[in-house]
Amino acid sequence: MLLKGQFPHFQPNLNPKFHLLSRMASVEQVDTIGQVLVNPGLNLTRRFRALFTLRSLGGSEAISWISKAFTDESALLKHELAYCLGQMQDKQAIPTLTAVLKDTQQEPMVRHEAGEALGAIGDPVVLDLLKEYSQDPVIEVAETCQLAVRRLEWLQNGGEKQLEEEKSMDKNPYLSVDPAPPAASKSVSELRSVLLDDTLPLFERYRAMFALRNLGSEDAVLALGDGLQCSSALFRHEIGYVLGQMQHPAAVPSLSAALERPGENPMVRHEAAEALGSIGKDDCLTVLQRYRGDEERVVKESCEVALDMLEYENSEQFQYADELVRLQG
Repeated sequence: MLLKGQFPHFQPNLNPKFHLLSRMASVEQVDTIGQVLVNPGLNLTRRFRALFTLRSLGGSEAISWISKAFTDESALLKHELAYCLGQMQDKQAIPTLTAVLKDTQQEPMVRHEAGEALGAIGDPVVLDLLKEYSQDPVIEVAETCQLAVRRLEWLQNGGEKQLEEEKSMDKNPYLSVDPAPPAASKSVSELRSVLLDDTLPLFERYRAMFALRNLGSEDAVLALGDGLQCSSALFRHEIGYVLGQMQHPAAVPSLSAALERPGENPMVRHEAAEALGSIGKDDCLTVLQRYRGDEERVVKESCEVALDMLEYENSEQFQYADELVRLQG
C-alpha cells in the first residue's frame, strides 16, 4: 500500500527506520547513491530510487549529486530533479535551479519545475529573477514564475506564519510544499466555481485546487477531474498531480481520459500517468501497460516508472530505505 501522497513526486519517507539510516549515511555512501543517479547506462527506475533516497538524506552532498544530473537526456528525470530540490527547501539549491530556469535549451517542463522549485524554497532573493521570467515566451514557464512570485509575496505578507499554524493543527494531510496555499474553507461547489473560472488569476484557482485536495471527498475529486478540461496546460498538469496525491479511485476515469486524449500536452499526460500509478487499481495498471510504449518519451517513461514503483511498493522491500540498507552492508 502506498503512503498517502507519496506518488507521483514522492514525499519524504515516513519510515522511522529510514530517518535513522539517513543520519548514519556517510559521504561515501551518498556518493555511491549519487553515482547511480548520474549513470545514464542504468535503468531509469533504479536512478529514480537513487534520487528519492538522496532527497530524503538531504544536505550539500545530496544536492550536489542531484545538480549533476541536469545534463541527462531524460526530461522526466530532470523535471523530477528540480521538483526534489524544491521540496528539500535548501537554499544551497538556488544556483542550480536558477541556471536551469535560465537555460532555454532545457525542455519547458524542466524549466517550469525549476521555477516552481525556486518558489517552494521561499527565499525572496529570487523574487526579481522570477518576475523577469514571468514574461518568458514559453507559457508554462511564465505562468509558473507568476505563481512563484505570488507565493513569495504571500509568504512575505504573513503567509509563513499561516503555514506553520496549519502544520501544527495538521490541517494539510500532505507533506508537499505547494505552489499556492489552500483557500479558506468553502463548500465543494464554491471551490469548483473558482477552480473552473478562467477569468480569475491562476493563483486563486490554485488555492481552490489545493483546498479541494485537502477536503479529500469524492465530490472534491470529481470537481478536480472537471478541471482537467481547463485551458491552461500548466493548471491541468497540476490537477493531475493533486489527484495523484489524493489516490482516490473516483479520479481514474478523468485521469485515464487525460492520458489517452489525442493532442494533449505531454506534461499533462505524464502527470496523469504518474497519478494513475499512485492510485494503483487494476484499471490503472491496464492503462499504464497500454501506454508504456507511447511515442512521446516523457509519457512512455512516466508509465514505466509508475509501473516499477507500484511493483517495488508491493514487494517485500520497505520503500527506498532498502537502497541505504544495501549500502550499509
